[in-house]
Amino acid sequence: MNAVRRPSTLAAVLAVAVFATTLAAEPVVYEIEPDHTYPSFEADHVGISVWRGKFNRTSGEVTLDKEAGSGTLEVEVDLSSIDFGHDVLNGEMAGPEYFDTANHPTATYTGTLADFVDGVPTRVDGELSLRGVTRPVTLDIRSFKCMPHPMYKRDWCGADAYATIDRAAFGIDAGKDWGFDMKVALRIQVEAIRRE
Repeated sequence: MNAVRRPSTLAAVLAVAVFATTLAAEPVVYEIEPDHTYPSFEADHVGISVWRGKFNRTSGEVTLDKEAGSGTLEVEVDLSSIDFGHDVLNGEMAGPEYFDTANHPTATYTGTLADFVDGVPTRVDGELSLRGVTRPVTLDIRSFKCMPHPMYKRDWCGADAYATIDRAAFGIDAGKDWGFDMKVALRIQVEAIRRE
């Protein structure tokens, strides 16, 4: 009689284990925290100085499966929220020579998390859409950490990502004839909290 029950019990245990593993391996969605996420950048000013600015309004989500070593990223940036710490320049950036926010109010980035090391992504392979132009942009993740949020008691992740883009490739070549370097360095801090 015991010999008959053992296969049945073993099968039940294996089924529970497989089910638990499936649940643990499912992707988790994290909502980007707009108060802790500020894509910033460094841009040349006629080769004489480097201007730095950031965008104050960002939204999006990250899907992460740490066990499978996979995930995705979707971000939307409100271009009118640009902040150089210089009101006149902020206004110029919204104009047709630069972001043309009347026709293109947002920039979007969608990508796939890649090159996981010990459950942590080290790169994002994706595409940036800016001013109606979409180009591939790879983000280099130089730090990534998850931990329980001290207030919300949910999983909380943060990252610091870097890239360099050619702004002329997105139709923003103002100043090129004056000697402005078209390369713009992106420095992106992001925090996201697990969706309830």
